[in-house]
Amino acid sequence: MEHQVMMAVPAYIAKSLEDSHTVKDTPPWQVLVLQGETLVAVPRKDDVNPVTVIFMPCRHKESFDHRKGNVIYLGIQNPEMCLFCEDIEGKPILQLKAQKILDLYSNNEPVKPFLFYHSQNGRTSTFESVDFPDYFIASSEKDQPLCITNNKGEQYNTSFYFSSKL
Repeated sequence: MEHQVMMAVPAYIAKSLEDSHTVKDTPPWQVLVLQGETLVAVPRKDDVNPVTVIFMPCRHKESFDHRKGNVIYLGIQNPEMCLFCEDIEGKPILQLKAQKILDLYSNNEPVKPFLFYHSQNGRTSTFESVDFPDYFIASSEKDQPLCITNNKGEQYNTSFYFSSKL
């Protein structure tokens, strides 16, 4: 399924430098907006204000499979919330939680439900759950919530584009 979702996403903040970006899936361009406590992919329009997505590397890199990508925490700004995966009735579900990304980063142990492998292929990025291997953050049709799926590239879009939001 080909479409693009756009999120505002800062690149790695490893040295306390924030760089905002917009993430999008393929035409027709969609952006991510916050509806309640859910991220939803909606058509990009002048009157739509996408969320700013931030990600930060995990400090505890030694315990992860780096062939899958960089291990990161993924969140949004205003309100400050983070994405995480939880097992609900035997199925992984992607959710947002009021959580400061710096608190996750500063934790003495990795907080695995909040961790994702960030992999780049050219201009696109994918985000695989650390707690649920082979499950990727995905968008589907417009006006639908962001979700997590193991049907990579089939019914769901799992590749996202980033562009600067300066």
